[in-house]
Amino acid sequence: MSDILTPQDLLARNQQWRQRRVEADPEFFQRLANQQAPQYLWIGCSDSRVPASELIDLPPGEVFVHRNVANQVIHTDFNCLSVIQYAVDVLQVKHVIVTGHYHCGGVIATLERRSLGLIDNWLRHIEDVMVKHQVELDALPNQDARVRRLCELNVLEQVQSVARTTFVQRAWREGQSLQIHGWIYDVADGVLQDLQVSVSSI
Repeated sequence: MSDILTPQDLLARNQQWRQRRVEADPEFFQRLANQQAPQYLWIGCSDSRVPASELIDLPPGEVFVHRNVANQVIHTDFNCLSVIQYAVDVLQVKHVIVTGHYHCGGVIATLERRSLGLIDNWLRHIEDVMVKHQVELDALPNQDARVRRLCELNVLEQVQSVARTTFVQRAWREGQSLQIHGWIYDVADGVLQDLQVSVSSI
């Protein structure tokens, strides 16, 4: 985008978006106001290039979303845990989709051991993933391949973290239908890929 939009421009764009929605479906906002019943929880990166609903072409109300830097699921992060618990226990979602992406700044900073300030503490969790898989990463031919693979491995680890939460474990023990998936998105071509690491039971 060549020109930077002002906050007033954004509000005007909201009005235009709203008008298009109402013209296409006069009851759209009334339905949204009356219920929230998404079937999916998306755990993704805060990166502005990775908007959840847009990537899977679903309208507002269809996806419950949690985003943070490098799509982490950390067992001391009560923000993320609260979102997962609410999605599983209250909304009764059927699918939790952990989505990472290639060219992730957090992963790159970790591999390059770059200091970015306070966020370094958050990225320590990716460093743990890197250390755990160091032999595999070192065997790759170049840094770009290592970045891509660490992005994938990070998704794998976060899928396992979701599966180990107490409320997900309880949901499975009680027979709730719940699947956890690991996907990766390539910002260079717009393609989402299933990493084939899904979990659906204890």
